Amino acid sequence: MEKFFKLKERGTTTKTEVIAGVTTFMTMAYILAVNPSILSATGMDATAVLLATCIASFIGTLCMALMANLPFALSAGMGLNAYMAYTVVLGMGYSWQVALLAVFVEGIIFILLSVTPVREAIFNSIPLELKRAVSVGIGLFICFIGLQNAKLVVGGATLVEMVSFKENFSTVGITSLLALIGVFIMAILYIKKVPGSILIGIFATWILGMICQVAGIYAPNPDEGFYSLFPSFAMTDFSKLGETFGQCFHIDMKGVGIFNFIVVVFAFLFVDLFDTLGTLIGVASKADMLDEEGKLPAIKPALMADAIATSAGAVLGTSTTTTYVESAAGVGAGGRTGLTSLTTAILFLLSMLLAPIFIAIPSFATAPALVMVGFLMFSGITELKMDESNFTSAIPAYICIFSMPLFYSISEGISLGVISYVIINVCTGNAKKVNPIMYVLTVLFILKYIFL
Repeated sequence: MEKFFKLKERGTTTKTEVIAGVTTFMTMAYILAVNPSILSATGMDATAVLLATCIASFIGTLCMALMANLPFALSAGMGLNAYMAYTVVLGMGYSWQVALLAVFVEGIIFILLSVTPVREAIFNSIPLELKRAVSVGIGLFICFIGLQNAKLVVGGATLVEMVSFKENFSTVGITSLLALIGVFIMAILYIKKVPGSILIGIFATWILGMICQVAGIYAPNPDEGFYSLFPSFAMTDFSKLGETFGQCFHIDMKGVGIFNFIVVVFAFLFVDLFDTLGTLIGVASKADMLDEEGKLPAIKPALMADAIATSAGAVLGTSTTTTYVESAAGVGAGGRTGLTSLTTAILFLLSMLLAPIFIAIPSFATAPALVMVGFLMFSGITELKMDESNFTSAIPAYICIFSMPLFYSISEGISLGVISYVIINVCTGNAKKVNPIMYVLTVLFILKYIFL
C-alpha cells in the first residue's frame, strides 16, 4: 500500500487516508437520497437508480484511486441529474432511455477528449466568466427545484409564489415547514464545519417528520401523495437494477431528431467537462497538488476516470457521474492519495445494502440538500468581475445565470450565454477576443432555435 499510493512521499499515513475517505463519503452520501428522488420523476425505478448510483460511484472513485492516485470521489452530478430529468425528459419529451444514451455517448466523447488536445481547445475557447456563470446558474436552478420539491414554491397569479402554510397544514403545510427547518439545520451544521452536515440534515429533517406523524401533526394521505414517513426495513431488491441496466441501448431512435440529440449530448458534455476541470483544479489547489505552472500533473488519468464512470453509469442506469467538490472535505481531513478515494469507493459499494432506507426518505427531507448544494454552487458568483471594464463578459454571464432557473433549463442558459457573448463582443468592436470555436458554437445554437 505504501509503494502503490506513495503515502510517505505525500506526507500521510494509512489511518489519515482512511479517515479522510470516510469524511468524503459522509459529505457526499446525500446523493444516495437525492438522485433517486430526482431521476424517479422521469419514470425510472428509484431503487434501480440508487443501486446504479452506488455502483457507478464505486467504479468512478476506484478508477480515480488506481489510475490517478488522487483523493477525489465521484458520483452522480448535481445539476446534470436535474438537467436529465427536468429538461431532457420532462421538458423535451424524450424517454429516460434516450437520455441515458446521450449520457453514454457524452462519456465516450469525454474519453476521446481526455487523450487528445481537443479538450484543452474547447476549454480554452470558453471565456472564464461564462465557465463560472454556468456553475452559478446551475446553483440557482437546483435551488429552485429543491423549493418546488419541498412545495415551498407553488404556482400562482405571479407564476410562482410561496405556499400558504395554513391550507392543508397536516400535509403540505407541515412538510414544507419541515423543509424550511431542514435548510436552517444544514446551514448551521455547515457553518459549524460538521462533517456530513448535509447528510445529517436530511436525516434530522426526516426524523422530525416522523415525530410529527406520531404526534398527529402530519397525517398521511396516499391519495394526495403523502405517505407514511416510516421506512420498511426490508432487504435490498438487487433485481431492480435490471430495470435500468443496459436500457440505453434498447431504444428506437426514429422519433428522436439527430440535431436535438446532438444538442443534448453537447449540453451534458459541456457541463461535465467544465465542472470536472474546475473541481479538480480547485480541490487540488487546496491540497497543494498543483505544480509550479498551476497545473495538475495527474489530470489526464483523473479525467479518464471521470469519463469511464460517466459511460459506466449510463449503462447501469444513472445520470452523468462526475468528480465531487465535496472531495475537499476529505482533503481538509488530510487525504492526499488514492487510498482516500479507495475508502470512499468501498463505502459507496456497501451502502447498497441500505437501499430501502435511502429510498424511503421523503422529498421534503432531501429538498433542503438541493437548496444548500445550490448555495455552494452559487457562491462562485463572487469570482465574476462585474465592473464596467468587463461588461462584455459580465452581461453574457448574467444572461446565462438567470436563464437557467427562469427557463427551467441548463442548456438554454449555456446557449444564450454563448450567443450573447459573441454578439455583444462583435457589436462593440471586440471581435478579436472571441475564440473561433465560440463562433461555431453560436451558429449551432442559433440553428437549434431556428429548426427546433
